[in-house]
Amino acid sequence: MTARRTILPLLCLLLILGGCAPAGDQGGEDPRLVAYKVPDDPTVSFIVWFKVGSQNDPPGKEGLAALTGALISQGSTTDNSYEDILHKLYPLASSYDVRVDKEMTTVSGRTHRDNIDKYFPLFTAAYLKPAFKAEDFERLRSDQKNFIEKTLRYASDEELGKAALTSFIFENTPYAHPISGTVEGLEAITLDDVKSFYATHFTGANAVVGIGGGYDDDLRRRFLATLDQLPDGTPPAPPEVAPEPFAGRHVLLVDKPDADASISFGFPIDVRRGTREFYALWIANSWLGEHRNSSSHLYQVIRETRGMNYGDYSYIEAFPEGGFRQMPPTGVGRHHQIFEVWIRTLPNEQALFATRAALRELTRLVEEGMSEDDFELTRAFLSKYHLHFAETTLERLGYAVDDRFYGIDGEGHLERFGKMISEITREEVNAAIKKHLQVKNLKFAIVTGDAEGLKAKILADEPTPITYPTPPSAEVLAEDEEIAKVPFEVSPENLRVVPVNEIFQR
Repeated sequence: MTARRTILPLLCLLLILGGCAPAGDQGGEDPRLVAYKVPDDPTVSFIVWFKVGSQNDPPGKEGLAALTGALISQGSTTDNSYEDILHKLYPLASSYDVRVDKEMTTVSGRTHRDNIDKYFPLFTAAYLKPAFKAEDFERLRSDQKNFIEKTLRYASDEELGKAALTSFIFENTPYAHPISGTVEGLEAITLDDVKSFYATHFTGANAVVGIGGGYDDDLRRRFLATLDQLPDGTPPAPPEVAPEPFAGRHVLLVDKPDADASISFGFPIDVRRGTREFYALWIANSWLGEHRNSSSHLYQVIRETRGMNYGDYSYIEAFPEGGFRQMPPTGVGRHHQIFEVWIRTLPNEQALFATRAALRELTRLVEEGMSEDDFELTRAFLSKYHLHFAETTLERLGYAVDDRFYGIDGEGHLERFGKMISEITREEVNAAIKKHLQVKNLKFAIVTGDAEGLKAKILADEPTPITYPTPPSAEVLAEDEEIAKVPFEVSPENLRVVPVNEIFQR
């Protein structure tokens, strides 16, 4: 492994962060408030976290949480039409947005503190006074349905593969469907469903506010007081999410004519952010497949040495929109995580070889653990790289809110990350690998234009060699012979094919 380069010079970043002089979480005794004061920051950041997500969608109405969130962020309020809201936000150079995930919904925004008097009423009205107009409902439901039918199925194979893997692992649970829902679920949703969902889940008792930046105490009090203006009531307990245990290797092929292959595979893991074991496993995962980092091991084996695709990564936490972001997102806290390997799009004839290569490297990590050199290089890399996770006040506030979700008391995840990386030993990392990673029980999701061909080859389990325009070194060719023979060990009853126009239909 070679030393890795960070995105920005570390010195510049430290100067930026040092100048902000954050005062940390001053939520005090009120559990409904997360405060992250940065006196020198001329902007103010706002987050409202509602403890609801797509897992709360009623059966048969998948997509209801996302649609409710869309109507908050892209719909009218009782004060202003959506067009008027955009018109009023434009001269403020400000906006607000909603992220809906499996268990969290966050309304977030940021503005210059000189614009607070104009911005604050617009931002708070979004979640306090949604108009739920019929025309907004129809527009946004149509957009959400088109996202599934047109974008996810036909314009984003990699995201489709990752969504298919999550659905495959969590099938028959509230985690199974995409956050955007299903086609038939969206068609079944009515405007009254949205209003009822909002009244049930967007309550004062189900919300936490977060404020960051250069705010004053009066604004903090006013923001916290908005929770008292939300609907009353205690929301129902979250649904149970218990994925069925599975044995052996299972494959889901999404049959998409003329598509190249996009591959994801993984399994559930039980490790929680904030624990020492979590950070030990992060070190191992960073070495194996740090997101969008060319020095990670899978990238070196599949992309750099063999030139097969754009990148190959692995994860121990949910990382949505991986093709569009460099750093981990906030607002996607989940109590049920998977270990996932993402092999980016490549030709169908190389799909099985690339999958076998990833399996071989994961197997070697499980069996051999990390070497001392790899451990030290990765730890040194992460000691600097984690400083880029949150470079703005809004991002750091997002992490502070996530700390509340995960129950991380005292020092937050960002501070604990650096501390743990410096303390954890190679023995702890290898123990975490042995405890949490394995290759025996796996689920694979592959979007492909050659479903029948891949099915036959997987079940036959014969070698799948690759060819090169220019022959590589003898050492690489020798490795290729081993990789081509890595067994899949998939039985016919554990392989299924679904046409792309049927996935996420219901």
